[in-house]
Amino acid sequence: MKFSEMSFDGNILARGFWLYVWDIRSSARRCLYVGRTGDSSSANASSPFRRIGQHLDDRPKAKANAIARHLRTAGIEPTKCTFKMIGIGPIFPEQTDFARHKIYRDKVAALEHQLAQHLRGRGLEVLGVHSTPKSSPKGDIADILRIVDAQIQ
Repeated sequence: MKFSEMSFDGNILARGFWLYVWDIRSSARRCLYVGRTGDSSSANASSPFRRIGQHLDDRPKAKANAIARHLRTAGIEPTKCTFKMIGIGPIFPEQTDFARHKIYRDKVAALEHQLAQHLRGRGLEVLGVHSTPKSSPKGDIADILRIVDAQIQ
């Protein structure tokens, strides 16, 4: 019989606009996944904790399971991996209307792109596509990079 455990800081339950990095390791490979909260089609900005189950949903009709799909495409079985998630946020609070939501969603998407590019520049394998953002973020990504660099060795 195997034993597993999970622990987390309760802040990860807070809704809002977050960035997160998953450090995923199998017996033969290490890869990262960079993501964000803040839906593209609604004014919802859920917590990273909520995204954990969605990202690894193994149901055949699951739609939000990007990590599981990327891992399987790479020939890696998710049940054979260890996962560590670093969440940064909430960077911005959840918004009440879609027009304001899109402003913050796009800012966080730009930060997500910069973070993924930074990690690739360090020679790390980052799963997925992080499209060039519509606009560059207002503000400095330096604090985010400092946090992630300290956690991803």
